[in-house]
Order: sequence, then C-alpha cells, then structure tokens
Amino acid sequence: MSYLIGVTALWAFSFSLIGVYLSGQVDSYLAVLTRIVLASLIFAPFLRPRAISGRIRWQLMAIGAVQLGLMYIFFYRSFLLLPVPEVLLFTIFTPIYITLLDDMMKRRLSPFYLLTAMVAVIGAAIIRYDGVTEGFWLGFAVVQGANLCFAIGQVAYRHLSPQLPEGVAHRHVFGWFYLGALALVVVMFLLFGNTDKLPSQPVHFVVLGWLGIVASGMGYFLWNKGATRVDAGTLAIMNNALVPAGLLVNLLIWNRDADLPRLALGGAVIVLALLINQFWARQREQRAREAQSVR
Repeated sequence: MSYLIGVTALWAFSFSLIGVYLSGQVDSYLAVLTRIVLASLIFAPFLRPRAISGRIRWQLMAIGAVQLGLMYIFFYRSFLLLPVPEVLLFTIFTPIYITLLDDMMKRRLSPFYLLTAMVAVIGAAIIRYDGVTEGFWLGFAVVQGANLCFAIGQVAYRHLSPQLPEGVAHRHVFGWFYLGALALVVVMFLLFGNTDKLPSQPVHFVVLGWLGIVASGMGYFLWNKGATRVDAGTLAIMNNALVPAGLLVNLLIWNRDADLPRLALGGAVIVLALLINQFWARQREQRAREAQSVR
C-alpha cells in the first residue's frame, strides 16, 4: 500500500496546479497530449515487445487509452466548469465504481467492499458539501466520466496483471499503457484542439513538465503497480484519500477557502474506512489459511 500512499501525496498537487496555472490558459487537449508524450518518452526505452503477446499489448493499450487518455480529457474539461474544491468533491464516487466493476469482473458481489467504499464516500462528502455552483450538473457529469474511466483502468490492470509472463517487470510493459493513451489523445487534439491557447509563460512549461514526467510518468506506473498488491476495498478507499490531500494542499499553498474541522473529520472517516477494510481483509486471509490447513 506504500505505493498508493506515496502517489496520493504526489497527486495532491495536481488538482491545484491544473486549476490555477493551466485551466483556461492552455488548451486542455494540448495539456493532456503534452503530459502523455512526456510519460511515454520515460517508459518507451524499457519496452520489451517480445516479452508479451500481441493480445496483452493491445489490452494494455486499451487500458491506457481509457484510464489515462479519455480520463484526462474529461478531467481537464471539468476545471473549466468547476473550481478545484468541487472537482475534488465529485471524485468521491470513484471507489463505488471500482468496487462494482471488480465484482462484475469476478462475477460476484462483495458487500463488505461496497460498505467500506460507502463509508469513505461519506468521509469525503463531509469535507465539502456546502452548496454547488450553477454548472453543477454538467460539471458533475464530466467528473463522473473521469471517475469511471479511472476506475475501469485500475480494475482492468489488476485483472490483467496476473496474465503477464513470470519474470516480466511492470516497467517493461507499462509503455504500452501510455502508447494507447497517446494514440487516442493525438486524434482528439487534431479534431478538437485549440492552437490559439498554446503555453506562453514559463510557469506553463514547468507545470506541464512536472505533470507529465512526475505525476503521469511515475505516478500512474506506481499507482497501477500498487493496485495489483491490494484488495479492491483498499484500492477503492485510497482513491478517496486524494480528496483531503488535495484540499489540504490547495489550502496551504493557494489559500483557497476550506473548512479545517470538516477536513479533519472527513479525513478521519476515510482513515477509519481504510482500517476497517484492512482488518476485515486480514481476518478473511486468516480464515482462508486456517481452512487450507484443515484440508
């Protein structure tokens, strides 16, 4: 889970960097394209095309196109409709999508995972549920599109990971993830991009570089790798840890208004959900080991 915690701290800055320095100033399709190009350049040298089958390569590219490419398109558009705190608030539904998608792929229902995800949603909602702007419905729908894409990618990668050949490291195949996203975003930029809104200030280039190399390049690799090492409930809850982390960064650095008592209370509820889930997961593993020993 250390991977997920580290990336959460890293991504906490992304919301504010996009909302403050890029939204409305740099074309959203170009910003997404830049991030993915930089991330692709990092992992392209590690690719081992012969290490995996063509089927798995295409699956990785499809996952990347959805989780990174399509998700970013929705995500960046949301900042044109909503302020940073509201974007953060509306991401609280991601854990529910993760839990339900994971159950669908396994053809079963894990009510406890859904319960812990709902507790995490309550915690995140406590942090900021004090009214919405006029663009609520459209902004809400756009953020949900991003949430669903993010959830689909995480669950799909968790289920695909066991199919990777033994001895093949994640870094040797993850480039296909970014190349799939790149293929989609290039087309979207050519169709809908606005070349009148190019990066024009040094801060634009610095922020795009940080988001592409660090947040996207290293962040998504470590996040998806971490996702393969935890259960669906833990993964769902860690997605909501981004809400208090993002709001905290937004408050401390950019002086956005935030209710500190709510932030603390909501964060505590999310942590409680995580602890409950981990306790239940350990109990389940222990029962499984005991059942095997009896046999």
